[in-house]
Amino acid sequence: MNIAANIADELETPTADDAVAHALFADAPNSVSFNKLRKRLLRNVRQAFDDFAMLKGQKRWLIGLSGGKDSYGLLALLLDLQWRGLLPVELVACNLDQGQPNFPKHILPDYLTKIGVKHRIEYRDTYSIVKEKVPEGATYCSLCSRLRRGNLYRIAKEEGCDALVLGHHREDILETFFMNFFHGGRLASMPAKLLNDEGNLMVLRPLAYCAEDDMAKFAAAMQFPIIPCDLCGSQDGLQRNAMKEMLADFERRMPGRKDTMLRALAHVNPSHLLDPKLFDFAGLMAGETVPKSE
Repeated sequence: MNIAANIADELETPTADDAVAHALFADAPNSVSFNKLRKRLLRNVRQAFDDFAMLKGQKRWLIGLSGGKDSYGLLALLLDLQWRGLLPVELVACNLDQGQPNFPKHILPDYLTKIGVKHRIEYRDTYSIVKEKVPEGATYCSLCSRLRRGNLYRIAKEEGCDALVLGHHREDILETFFMNFFHGGRLASMPAKLLNDEGNLMVLRPLAYCAEDDMAKFAAAMQFPIIPCDLCGSQDGLQRNAMKEMLADFERRMPGRKDTMLRALAHVNPSHLLDPKLFDFAGLMAGETVPKSE
């Protein structure tokens, strides 16, 4: 079943009720351009649900909410689908307060209470650990991410959730692929669906097909109370920034390249790569039928 095709009729004609589907959308624009953007993002999310069987066996999700545009957008789109009866999963939003100086602690709980979203705010001073462990001039992202992820895994299990749901979008996936390609010497990216090492929690990325530019426009239109990151965001010259600039340059010179690259990650031919663990090159003999890749 192709969910993206089936949802077209459900979302084709916005009604007055669509603009106030959830308290979060009370002040959303009712313009044609915003409705088209909203429908496109909803289709992208539902296509990811379909392609990666994200809803299979799921009852309760922990939504990682950082206060950035993407996690706000993720929450809004999931709430929209839930209101439409297209997401039969209970949602719990969670922000991990990592102890960053001048972090506005009131913004997220006030906002989530206002829109009636069940939430949990967890304080863990990982900021001090990162500042202590990472040498001056080195990037904080890797250690910060590991500490944050470990805490979110724990919280998800404490909250009885089946999955931790994160707001990584198309560009995050492509940037990670090229970081691994150029700096890690491997072909790997962020999977849209992942089982954690313990085997007891799924990690889902429903925005896998959503463009960052669309998420930025959506966040601006929705006027989310964005909280900037003063840790990683304060550092220049990060490898990820270089990948972001490279991809942006590709897209400027050859429009549509990002979508093409994303499709390439879903169409892998192991017999045309160089990994003997993925393809039996030793067993490949003349006169025998070559196994076809999926």
